[in-house]
Amino acid sequence: MGECKKDQKPFSHEKAKTFSCNSQTSFYWLISKLIITLAIIFSLQFILYPLNLISSSPPRSLIKTDVSLTGSGIPKPEQQTEINHVVFGIAASAKLWKHRRDYVKLWWKQGMNGVVWLDKHINQNDTVSSSLPPIRISSDTARFKYKYPKGNRSAIRLTRIVSEMVTLLNGTESEKNVRWIVMGDDDTVFFPENLIRVLRKYDHEQFYYIGSSSESHIQNIKFSYGMAYGGGGFAISYPLAKALEKMQDRCIQRYPELYGSDDRIHACMSELGVPLTREVGFHQFDLFGKVLGLLSAHPLAPIVSVHHLDIVDPIFPNMGRVNALKRLMSSARLDSASLTQQSICYDTANRWTVSVSWGYTVQVIRGVLSPRVMEVPTRTFIDWYKRADDKSYAFNTRLISKNACQRPRVYYLSNALRDSALGRTVSQYVRWYDVWDPECDWNMADPSEIEQVIVYKRPDPDRWNKDKAPRRDCCRVLPMKKNGTMVIDVGACRDDEIIEFSVK
Repeated sequence: MGECKKDQKPFSHEKAKTFSCNSQTSFYWLISKLIITLAIIFSLQFILYPLNLISSSPPRSLIKTDVSLTGSGIPKPEQQTEINHVVFGIAASAKLWKHRRDYVKLWWKQGMNGVVWLDKHINQNDTVSSSLPPIRISSDTARFKYKYPKGNRSAIRLTRIVSEMVTLLNGTESEKNVRWIVMGDDDTVFFPENLIRVLRKYDHEQFYYIGSSSESHIQNIKFSYGMAYGGGGFAISYPLAKALEKMQDRCIQRYPELYGSDDRIHACMSELGVPLTREVGFHQFDLFGKVLGLLSAHPLAPIVSVHHLDIVDPIFPNMGRVNALKRLMSSARLDSASLTQQSICYDTANRWTVSVSWGYTVQVIRGVLSPRVMEVPTRTFIDWYKRADDKSYAFNTRLISKNACQRPRVYYLSNALRDSALGRTVSQYVRWYDVWDPECDWNMADPSEIEQVIVYKRPDPDRWNKDKAPRRDCCRVLPMKKNGTMVIDVGACRDDEIIEFSVK
């Protein structure tokens, strides 16, 4: 098709023949070039168009959406975890419930979700109340083996509460809202706002098993440092709870030699491959005596729960256990995020060290003790096995000073109020007189002259947000305007403020 024919007229038409042949060849060459150019342009458009789409849209992995849509069709951001996303499973017994229900009343609020699981039926006329969760009876566990010497097979019943909660929720409308199942005993008091602050740190759609170990080193050695102690409470994300429910009965049969419910849960978590996520605000209180030393130097974490309330001394002296906890709850209502959080400062004029456990106690000590010393709990308690040496505990402890001059003067919370006009709280702490209050021959001011301490503090509900690094508050001793009354300001540390004894 592209050749010139040979039977053209000779020389007289040579020029025309040459022109015609060249023109035809050029024409076909131009057409080919045009086709190739169009093909390249089309190919480039095909490649660049999706690239343009990708570059002009945010990456999907950075967009958190919920399945529900707004009226405009734009996905709503997922709601943060609230108390209505939590279901409590409270382990109880018919024998003790009438007494221990008073502990549950302290923290249970209308609108919460949960169930008290009893071993047998009781007369519910005395217990049905909007200030208590509903009661259910655990299913029979006679088919399960239990071989722990001198143990109590009720441990199997308590172990299955998580599974029974899942079965109870399965297929209901309420299940769609559940993110966490939280376990606790009937002698456990929770601080719900702080529990939610802890749970918000974690993705409820993942497998999480959250709690803490015992205060007793021997208990942890005997059972496990990797186990969440059930009395102190623990949280299981709902997807993990459903996975546990599918295999728990088979798992329980494999561990008849274990003692309690919490170590059976731990055994099943090990089979699921899920480790304990430790949150030190869950308190088992495997202790005897006063928990003053521990709560006055609380770890830098929100207090979530306290357990064994029938065993440890009342939180406040000379009060019944329930009334003492009511007083602590009065502080929690004002600033739950700061409850029992320690701040340390110095009265430089008198050379005193001051420790504030907000909402609980203030301690004043002669002399200058470093923050490194003050943040270590004093041994006002003994171990679960009734040993008092420093090797018995799963955390650092220190002795109360044997020097009479450095024994702390302790001031317990008496009252706490909100000063709405100034946007702060005002808490009052009154001197507790120990039976033994020895004299001191040091030539320095005696803090015994202080009868009460007033603490001013602004509430700080955002202190445990996951995007904020934890830090102790700072406190400042203000000039004394009234004899016998110390006044302290507590709040977030200012720029360049550190805890130091300033020499004037």
